[in-house]
Amino acid sequence: MSKTRVLTGITTSGTPHLGNYVGAIRPALASAQAADVENFYFLADFHALVKCGDPARVQRSTLEIAATWLACGLDVEKNWFYRQSDIPEIPELTWFLTCVAGKGLLNRAHAYKAAVDKNRAEGEDDDAGINAGLFMYPVLMAADILIFNANKVPVGRDQIQHIEMARDFGQRFNHLYGEHFVLPEVVIDDNVATLPGLDGRKMSKSYDNTIPLFTPRAELKKLIAGILTDSRAPGEPKDTEGSAVFQLYQAFASKEETRAFAQAFADGIGWGDAKQKLFERIDAEVAPLREKYEALMAKPAEIEAILRDGAARLRSQHATPTLAQLRAAVGLRDLSQLPAAATPAKKATDALPVFKQYREADGKFYFKLVLGERVLLQSAGFDSPRDAGVRIASIKSGALDGDVTDFALGEGVGSDEVNAALAAFVAAQLDDARS
Repeated sequence: MSKTRVLTGITTSGTPHLGNYVGAIRPALASAQAADVENFYFLADFHALVKCGDPARVQRSTLEIAATWLACGLDVEKNWFYRQSDIPEIPELTWFLTCVAGKGLLNRAHAYKAAVDKNRAEGEDDDAGINAGLFMYPVLMAADILIFNANKVPVGRDQIQHIEMARDFGQRFNHLYGEHFVLPEVVIDDNVATLPGLDGRKMSKSYDNTIPLFTPRAELKKLIAGILTDSRAPGEPKDTEGSAVFQLYQAFASKEETRAFAQAFADGIGWGDAKQKLFERIDAEVAPLREKYEALMAKPAEIEAILRDGAARLRSQHATPTLAQLRAAVGLRDLSQLPAAATPAKKATDALPVFKQYREADGKFYFKLVLGERVLLQSAGFDSPRDAGVRIASIKSGALDGDVTDFALGEGVGSDEVNAALAAFVAAQLDDARS
């Protein structure tokens, strides 16, 4: 029985923090214990270059994150552990996917849209200060996932869109060049997906509101004491909902401990006492790991050797053979192997309609059938990509009878023209199946 492949990466743009540990590292290491799972853990240093222009910081972060994985117990003999930049097949696949990725879909990526919205609010040009790396970030992330045909990708809710885009790019590539990619699925743990930082927002290096995972004990206590709280005094009941102190405690505590802490909130525990309990609970788990981390940080050459070995084995067994197949699929082939009678390229007039799937800002999934620049069919919104896919499958049969309320004909397009285009589409599929 084949194993389920699970892929986890952390961007090397800062010091590992509690959010990384609770949201990615700890659950990933728990997954590593399953016999039916093949795990891929990587240091996303290419991604770090999008926002971090400090070479020393990227290097230091790479060392710190690698040491963190190892200190937390990652077994590099039983799991794949590597640095993104040590796998040259990843940027090559990024280019292949760039050539099938829809620009319209990339325009709707949350990070890019947020940057554009910020520029507009400040009266700047839409793309002022935005580099192409930010725009193409979802394509690189898709390559990280698809190169190893990962089945599942654990991410926070703010990353769900990236996995959906990876599915879109993989599906489009498969449509054009044959079935090469497994379409990945999102894995979300609602309890830890958005661990709060010092100011109550998501703990993130971007917000500079993090609590470093292996900060010295005294500094950990000081940072926890600085967590933003409301003004309710000791003796006044306090809400667990929206409390960063409670959410952080819950991420480290057992269910019994969490229930007791919730009761203490209801009984009016003072914020100082609540933060002391939080500090003690976190330090109890982190302290033994901190000692291992400090020992590893003193041996950077050993960590470098581990990463290089992991990448070399991964390339030989997975990445290099996979890219050889993909290169052949797109036509980057040995010229001496050219068939004696190559099939002539299709004329532009022989073009077939193409289904394009996408997700809009309303959260619904749409598709359209296009022939060149003309839109033949435009769907209404569907609640899931599966529902949209089922409707596409029915339309691909070439029949437009029955319920047609979930799509509209394009401007100036008649049903006869659509039926003719679909008939050509179906005929081409049958020809391909026979060849």
